[in-house]
Amino acid sequence: MTDAAVPAPVPRFGWRRWRNRKLGSPAFQSWASRNPLTRGRVRRDGERLFGLVSGFVQSQVLFAVVELDLLAATRDAPRPASELAAAVGMTPDRMELLCHAVTALGLFERVRGGYQLAPLGAALLGVPGLTEMILHHEVFYRDMSDPVALLRGARETELAGFWPYVFGAGSADDPAVADRYSRLMSESQALVAEDTLRMVRFDGVGHLLDIGGGTGAFLAAVGAAYPDLKTTLFDLPAVVPAAQARFERAGMAARATLVPGSFRDDPLPRGADAVSLVRVLYDHADDTVRALLAKVFAALPPGGRLIVSEPMTGGDAPCLAGDVYFAFYCMAMQTGRARSAAQISALLAEAGFAEIEVPHAPRPFIASVVTARKPAKPDTESV
Repeated sequence: MTDAAVPAPVPRFGWRRWRNRKLGSPAFQSWASRNPLTRGRVRRDGERLFGLVSGFVQSQVLFAVVELDLLAATRDAPRPASELAAAVGMTPDRMELLCHAVTALGLFERVRGGYQLAPLGAALLGVPGLTEMILHHEVFYRDMSDPVALLRGARETELAGFWPYVFGAGSADDPAVADRYSRLMSESQALVAEDTLRMVRFDGVGHLLDIGGGTGAFLAAVGAAYPDLKTTLFDLPAVVPAAQARFERAGMAARATLVPGSFRDDPLPRGADAVSLVRVLYDHADDTVRALLAKVFAALPPGGRLIVSEPMTGGDAPCLAGDVYFAFYCMAMQTGRARSAAQISALLAEAGFAEIEVPHAPRPFIASVVTARKPAKPDTESV
């Protein structure tokens, strides 16, 4: 029980009130579960509710199977539970229990008395960075252990310590911390780059500046798709060596410039006619975002483009990825917030950008995009 409760509203007639009273009646639920016309809906709703109730267990089972590397172990051939148990130091009965659970989740399938990777499990392995993110959830789980305290801002969080770079350049001087951050971001950046390139074309762009680009995964993907594009990466000094190595491996060293710095404290490089902010804005509070967008606006030439790509909330139509996962993740980081495309568009307009567009996102749980341009002529009315 909590130490406070939301006061009940004053009842008034309305069809939603009638509906909720009816559906919230145990007697009605019992009747509906037997009635041939309603029992299918009752079963589906019950399964959805049980999924919500048991979701934390499913997530921990997923964590266990990834941590034990059982997905790769069962990819090519079925393996008996006893064999898997011996390989990871577990009793056969406990491994059998785990394999049954993973089968129920759809990641394994039974084959000749053993367990082999199912199509969904194989797809999980095929998503760049997903297993790294699942292992990283060990930290997020602890921060979510008391969600009410998290919502009230009454506790320190581990994620705030894992992502110290968002507090300023000075806190990211630890190479070990920078390496953990860069590795996790780099693994998952390939999908973000793939979807961003589906939504945005860079035809006509001569020079792209990527701010906060980490080890250069996004710029490497854009550079591969547009061989004549000149690129500049601007990020903290600790991640620049890994980016340099990536560009050299990609054959982009001659057209990729690396500028170390912090967008909080240092001026942005000039000369680019397009700027990308990939998974940057949701790391920061509104005031920081406003200051960054003002810098970007000043750095771009008239007609220059801005591309914002990151997971976004659903706005008036809340979605699972943005309004559940990323909203709470950003809250646990204690510095940023997940925003809707409309909220980002408003911040861009406030900074002076025009021609703001939101292309259709093929996989919004990976990234959505908002694009804008700096007006060719100053808008005297907004000055």
